[in-house]
Amino acid sequence: MTVDSAIARDPLTDCESPAGEAEAEDAVTVIVCSSCRHPEIPAGETEAAPRPGSLLAAATARAAENTDITVKHIACLGNCKRGLSAAMLKPGAWSYVFGGLDVDSGPDLIAGAELFAGSEDGFMPFRARPESLKRGLIARIPTFDSLKDLP
Repeated sequence: MTVDSAIARDPLTDCESPAGEAEAEDAVTVIVCSSCRHPEIPAGETEAAPRPGSLLAAATARAAENTDITVKHIACLGNCKRGLSAAMLKPGAWSYVFGGLDVDSGPDLIAGAELFAGSEDGFMPFRARPESLKRGLIARIPTFDSLKDLP
């Protein structure tokens, strides 16, 4: 595994879009923390590979097959106390950070990303979200444009 632009490249879980593939304006990207570890293993102790975050990244990529959702993984989202973690980004919309996910939460992330992609107001509808994304919401981050009218 090598590190390039803060994105960990792992041939087993490399979830990046094919080279040259253009992303639509309303395309959603799911970013999964591939270095998240088991919460019960203290920092500094050795953990068997692959880490749970890497497994979640791979499960999310599999769930995204045959969809318009892009899945990428990054070495750390800095949400270690509430890992496994992922984020969702959409151009011109608020971004979302989720934690407390499981290695099998990939389909939930893609279901949420599809809701987000289809939203007209740039928000992910709360009631329709999978339960793991309702209880696992860490933050909803505004766009820079939405801040310009604030004091």
